[in-house]
Amino acid sequence: MKNIISLVVLLSSIAFAQSEQTKSLIELKQLSAVKDQQIAVGGQKPAVINSQQQVSNIQYQVPDNKKKNPALAILYSMLLPGMGELYAGDYSSGKYFTIADGVLWGAFVGFETYGKWKENDYKSFAESNGGVNLSGKQSDYFANIGIYQSIDDYNAAMELNRNFDRTYNTAAYYWKWNDNEQRKAYRDLWSSSESAYTNVRFVVGALILNRLISAVNAVRLVSAYNKNLSQEVSWSVSVGVNHHPTLPTSITFNFVKEF
Repeated sequence: MKNIISLVVLLSSIAFAQSEQTKSLIELKQLSAVKDQQIAVGGQKPAVINSQQQVSNIQYQVPDNKKKNPALAILYSMLLPGMGELYAGDYSSGKYFTIADGVLWGAFVGFETYGKWKENDYKSFAESNGGVNLSGKQSDYFANIGIYQSIDDYNAAMELNRNFDRTYNTAAYYWKWNDNEQRKAYRDLWSSSESAYTNVRFVVGALILNRLISAVNAVRLVSAYNKNLSQEVSWSVSVGVNHHPTLPTSITFNFVKEF
């Protein structure tokens, strides 16, 4: 009987010990789970995550504009007035130089055409009515035949003033008008042609002056542009590549203004 009781007590002790061990293991697991949950909620594990996170940054400056070259502004203005201002970024005044240049070129072509037309008229008139041989004649000859009635009158006037070197050969430079009205008609044609050519010279001077003024204005605008450029905003672009152990790789862009 005593042996049976002893055996029962021994088995009970072993069962209780195993039960306590199992209970301890269960409580330990529960405690570990609670700790993990607290860590996840409380954010106590970022140090590990941060140690695995890598960020690569690439930074570079992107200038908004470049400085303008005054020499290029002058060159553009000389080629076409107003283009230097356009290069400088301000065409508000340059357009007037361009318009003026177009008008002046139109006037140049008009006066040149008219002068040539009248030149052909007075030469044809002199050949038909004054007996003039047009071959090899210079501009001063066509001016003189409109002043004197004939070559004889002209040579006599030169000899009277002792300008013997300015007399004409009678055969090569012959002319004679039938009357004074014919000479005046020729003179009018010649004057019209000369006036047109004089206007051409004025137009050429205006074309040159328009280019010079445009060039000066373009240089002024380029200087103002370059001066303001240093005060303008430049951009800094930052590109970031984020590597996270539990999240997909991401790219970030940052734009920073620098004054």
